[in-house]
Amino acid sequence: MSTDQSSIDDVSITAQRPALAMTLEDRLSENFSVDYDDLYQALREATVMMVDDEPTTIDVLQAFLETEGYQRFITTSESVRAMDLVASENPDVLLLDLHMPKVTGFEILTQLRRDQRFRHMPVIVLTSATDSETKLKALQLGASDFLAKPVDPSELALRLRNTLAAKAYQDRLTYYDTLTGLPNRRLFLDRLLWSLRCAKRDGTCGAVLHVDLDLFKKINDTLGHEIGDGLLIAVGDRLLKYLPAVGASITAGVESQAILSRVGGDEFNVLLPEMRRIESAVEMARTLLDAMREPFRVNGSEVFISGSIGVAIFPNDGDSCDTLLKHAGVAMNQAKLSGRNTYEFYSANMNARALERLSLENQLRRALERDELLAVYQPKVNIKTGQVTGSEALLRWHHPERGSIPPGQFIPLAEETGLIVPFGQWVLSTACKQNKMWHSAGLAKIRVAVNVSARQFRDGKFVQTLVNALEVSKLDPQYLTLELTENTIMENAQENLNLLQEIKEMGIKLSVDDFGTGYSSLSYLKQLPLDELKIDRSFISGIRSETDDAPIVTAIIAMAHSLGLRVVVEGIETEHQLKFSRDSGCDEYQGFLFSQPVPSAEFETLLINRAVARK
Repeated sequence: MSTDQSSIDDVSITAQRPALAMTLEDRLSENFSVDYDDLYQALREATVMMVDDEPTTIDVLQAFLETEGYQRFITTSESVRAMDLVASENPDVLLLDLHMPKVTGFEILTQLRRDQRFRHMPVIVLTSATDSETKLKALQLGASDFLAKPVDPSELALRLRNTLAAKAYQDRLTYYDTLTGLPNRRLFLDRLLWSLRCAKRDGTCGAVLHVDLDLFKKINDTLGHEIGDGLLIAVGDRLLKYLPAVGASITAGVESQAILSRVGGDEFNVLLPEMRRIESAVEMARTLLDAMREPFRVNGSEVFISGSIGVAIFPNDGDSCDTLLKHAGVAMNQAKLSGRNTYEFYSANMNARALERLSLENQLRRALERDELLAVYQPKVNIKTGQVTGSEALLRWHHPERGSIPPGQFIPLAEETGLIVPFGQWVLSTACKQNKMWHSAGLAKIRVAVNVSARQFRDGKFVQTLVNALEVSKLDPQYLTLELTENTIMENAQENLNLLQEIKEMGIKLSVDDFGTGYSSLSYLKQLPLDELKIDRSFISGIRSETDDAPIVTAIIAMAHSLGLRVVVEGIETEHQLKFSRDSGCDEYQGFLFSQPVPSAEFETLLINRAVARK
């Protein structure tokens, strides 16, 4: 017998499990589909805690349970120590005497159910009372079952087995992700909290790695949720496979086993509970990124995906679960901003930037209602005559305190938050009204071009948005051009083809923006109902001699003309670039050489001075 009655605190822990050792739900995670013998064997590996002021009762019960195969025990005859032991050892089940001096079983039950950590811990009450009032009170306080004293060994075995089986099933539902089978956020937080306590007690450090899959929504939307779910399962399986390899490669670097969890959506967390050096987290992050380099096979499809990882070290970056997870998330967002498929360690500067970004996002959400948005217009110019033939409407944000916010700062934020949809609607409506005003004033009937984001284009109400803008402004549809990037058009290409044809039938012109940066095939391009092709500025900026990007630009122009498309070149800033574009056969150009984007009043002046009517 392992219970030492002469010990000062009268506490015994038999086969005590080390910190962060596998708990019952872990041991059962792979045993729900096996036979009952295997299940019962897993149940016997549970940690049983017994609290009774009669040491003899504890001895008898433990002796019997040992003959039944149970090996892990925590026992005490001092009820005042019960809650401390529960908190430090986290047993799987508690056998609790009700009538004890100093602290009764009722009081212990009350404390357990008030503590979020132990609210659902199964408790089998030991009582010699036979009255219904005692049993009812224990049930009201959260007892799971009863055993009458003196305890019948066979009944104890049955009640304990049933209680643990019920707990295991509930744990499986409560603590594990139903899709991937990995620990869920709740279980991860439990382990992280335990790790923080151990780190504080032992003076060690650990790490949290927040893994977010790059562009998963795009894959989910394009290939469907079945492929998306399959990909999440495949990613979880592969990352889990690499965790032991990481532990083996970091010699003396990670003392305890790393824990992988799916915490929601396309997000995974990895806990390194105990490290001897910070480099262990670096090696873990690199290994996880390497694990995702090879394609994933999902339902016969080959899918490529990468991840962005944020790393927070404890206790340096936080001594609470909320703080650590927040900081790991901040670092992950920085990894996204750094180009994705990389990792970043949290720093205080990141938090400052994150707070600034959050502040900017909150203000951006109110920009439309506060009338802080404005449209500016960049001329499209006939490359041969130098006359204004059209305009591109561009969104700008003028903050009352910050002044003009650069588009590169707020447009990506609008895309990410979904604000780009109402903003796009505003630009479309504003541009149509402005162009109609110019027409009504007797100015040249030029076309106004409006950029359409991928998110706005995929919005199910996009066609109705176009109809509304044209009806309210009374603009003839032929004087409106929509500019879409290659990638926007080529996602769900066949479905988009139908949508483009519907828009084309309305009389609206269609343009491919930033051509050359996407992945459209020439064979498919000719099937699209396009009117215009805009060559990306990156090709023109590289034109310094006839040996740079010149052959590519010349080929694009020839191809576009063969398909009956007008060609607009963007980013003309020098006379050399303009001459090359003119000699290559471009039809129109845009760029600072002629004019930056300007407010409507300034554009009107340009239109009066240098416009030519055209059909």
